[in-house]
Amino acid sequence: MTPTEIAALIAAGAFVLLVVLLAIPLVKLGRTLDEATNAIRKAQENSDPLFTGANTTLDHVNTQLDRVDGITANAQSVSSNVSALSSLFTATLGSPLVKSAAFTYGVSKALRARRKRGEEPVGRHSRRRKRGRK
Repeated sequence: MTPTEIAALIAAGAFVLLVVLLAIPLVKLGRTLDEATNAIRKAQENSDPLFTGANTTLDHVNTQLDRVDGITANAQSVSSNVSALSSLFTATLGSPLVKSAAFTYGVSKALRARRKRGEEPVGRHSRRRKRGRK
C-alpha cells in the first residue's frame, strides 16, 4: 500500500465517521417531527367539539340579542307614547290648572294681606255687621 492509498483510506474512514455522527441528530429530529405531527393531529381532533360548542353558544347569544332588540324597540315605543301623552296632558289640562292655581294663590294672598291690615272682608256678612253696629 502506498501512502496515497493509506491517506484515501483514512479520508474514507473519517467520512464514514462524519456520516454516522450526522445521522444521529437527523434520526432524533425525525422522531421529534413525528411527535409534533401526532400532537397536531390530536389537537385537531380535540378542537372539533370545542368549535361545535362555541358555535352553539354563539347561536344562543344571537337569539338573546334578537330578544333584547325586540325589548329595546318596545321600550322606545312606550317612551314615545308616554312623551305624546304628557304633551297632550300639558296642552289640555296644564294651562288651565296653572291659571287656576295662580288665581287661587292670588286670592289667598289678598285675603291674608287684608287680615293682616285688620280690614274686614267685603261681602254680604260684613254689611250686616256694619248695619248692626249702627
